Amino acid sequence: MNSVSAACPPSDRGQTCRKLRRVAVVGAGASGLCAARHILSRPSSFAHPVVFELTDHIGGTWCYEEHVGTLPNGRPVLSSMYRDLRTNLPKEVMMFPDFPFEPQLSSFLPHQEVQQYLQRYCENFKIHPHIRFNTMVEMVKPVIVTTDSGEENTTWDVTSSCLSGCQKTETFDSVLICSGHHSDPHIPHIPGIQNFKGQVLHSHSYRFAEPFSGQTVVILGAKSSGLDISIELAKAGAKVTLSHGYPPLTFPLPPGIQQSGSVVAVDNAGCLRLQDGSVCKADVLMFCTGYNFHYPFLDAAQLGLEIQDHMVSPLYRFMLPPAFPSLFFIGICKIICPFPNFNCQVQFALAVLDGSVPLPSREQMEKEVQQEQQEKLEKGVQWRHLLKLDQGQWEYCDTLAQLAGFPPLQPVVRSLYEEVWRQRQNHPVNYRRNNYQLVSATRWELIHSPEPERPNV
Repeated sequence: MNSVSAACPPSDRGQTCRKLRRVAVVGAGASGLCAARHILSRPSSFAHPVVFELTDHIGGTWCYEEHVGTLPNGRPVLSSMYRDLRTNLPKEVMMFPDFPFEPQLSSFLPHQEVQQYLQRYCENFKIHPHIRFNTMVEMVKPVIVTTDSGEENTTWDVTSSCLSGCQKTETFDSVLICSGHHSDPHIPHIPGIQNFKGQVLHSHSYRFAEPFSGQTVVILGAKSSGLDISIELAKAGAKVTLSHGYPPLTFPLPPGIQQSGSVVAVDNAGCLRLQDGSVCKADVLMFCTGYNFHYPFLDAAQLGLEIQDHMVSPLYRFMLPPAFPSLFFIGICKIICPFPNFNCQVQFALAVLDGSVPLPSREQMEKEVQQEQQEKLEKGVQWRHLLKLDQGQWEYCDTLAQLAGFPPLQPVVRSLYEEVWRQRQNHPVNYRRNNYQLVSATRWELIHSPEPERPNV
């Protein structure tokens, strides 16, 4: 199959057709849908995208699946969604900038509402016809061809298979990897873990709290999911120890939750040994320790990349390998406002592909990545945390917008994001009761803030 498509309107017959770039999108979660939406909006530069989706639905991790481990068809469960999850960001900053949530909804949404939002996004931008469901990407491989003029041109062979196992290989000009990074659980090594006599699981396989009622549960990890699940378990009658290596959390936690240092080992009797040398017994040990980057369809060495549990490097602008600048990882950054970030990355990637944004040489891109990483390391950032943007996300998105010529994120997004972050630190049980409204590009309002509920409800 040709790597490009030609499109000539009837009035242009007899003229040289402009060749449209053909783009493969891996994954039909939020970032993949965003990629397809913007490719479809540029019909003079791009052919219709092909979106490869492993499951039979869109939405990625936002689609709740009660199964854990594997599905009846034998394929893995990718979603890490639990039944009662509500967003920890308000819809007013979570939305794609060009597609708001329905205004009557509360600011903090159950996951079902986000899934329905993505369905509406998909329908509104007519993305469904371009998605191949139940299709696994087996391999994404660069093919370098030397033209008659001596220039090297890279295309991409994408090999995929359907449920019946039938394989085919197609050629594309570019590939956007939108497969997410919340499906391959990261489980740190704990010496003696085989001695633990209770249940061991990762939050990836957690669905609801009721089975843990009356049990003693040690949660390892106190970031968003660890804290959220701890509160759910405590409300369901579990006795929870929140184990982490950070300074003690200073905000009020519900009764039934205590803090401890990290679990460092399991002794011969099956007790958990903590950082301070103390030991505790537990019925359940749950890892809320994040996820690995996992791209089994890529040959990292061939691409000049190093893919580790928490890091992919080098990536110019956190997206593209300098050796192969027509391959893009969308949504790989952490501690971000996700949908707006995806929206910026996709538009930058397409501007690179259509020639609107010229890239530096491979050597210069590699040098810039190395310098940026070195600056962070010298400030004390650990290597495994180099993809966490946090406060750097705003300058990052502004830079992409400036370079590619699309509207930057409105200042109100940052302002409200940071306000909710403060509320979450001070009121982890109650902050989702607030509702917000965007008043202008720079102002938001709190429109409903009832009396806070007591932690022990």
